[in-house]
Amino acid sequence: MKSQKDMIVSVKVERVTLDTSNNRFVVILRDEINDRWLPIVVGPAEAQAIAFELEHVTPPRPMTHDLMRNLLSSLDAKIAKVVVSDLRDNTYYATIDLKKNGSENEIDARPSDAIALALRTKAPIFVDEKVMEQAAISEEMTGVQPMNEAEEINQLNVELQKAVDEERYEDAAKIRDTINNRQTPTENDS
Repeated sequence: MKSQKDMIVSVKVERVTLDTSNNRFVVILRDEINDRWLPIVVGPAEAQAIAFELEHVTPPRPMTHDLMRNLLSSLDAKIAKVVVSDLRDNTYYATIDLKKNGSENEIDARPSDAIALALRTKAPIFVDEKVMEQAAISEEMTGVQPMNEAEEINQLNVELQKAVDEERYEDAAKIRDTINNRQTPTENDS
């Protein structure tokens, strides 16, 4: 029988947000059963890749994670699951469990890449319980927070990119103006 420390917890990608205090992107994984959230800092390219998939934005050319999905598909390989498996020295580690011809391989990966690929292949995402115990934030600790202004601006940026990609330039201009109005302090504030 597995101990609590050897268990993995199913999570969903709640959202990608910008931490304005440190000017870095964070992906939020949610354990819906235990009402816990795991924030993981990711790079801007990975944040965009994850956000595009969450928002169902299809870029005109395949991004890196789309290419990886297409390669796996052409090789008849399937991602069984991804696991955020460890946290050492403030660095998260992940694995991708790959199945091909009845054999399984566990591949080391950055969590951001594993998550972006899992979203594209509809593979389940898990977090090792010991990682959740180390770094998760629970509802009791913080309460559920509504989307803040920075998150709304991030969401608007995704919508802006989608409008541009779809050549809906009037919509893009309106979204751009909304972003600019929210980011620019008014003259009366000085």
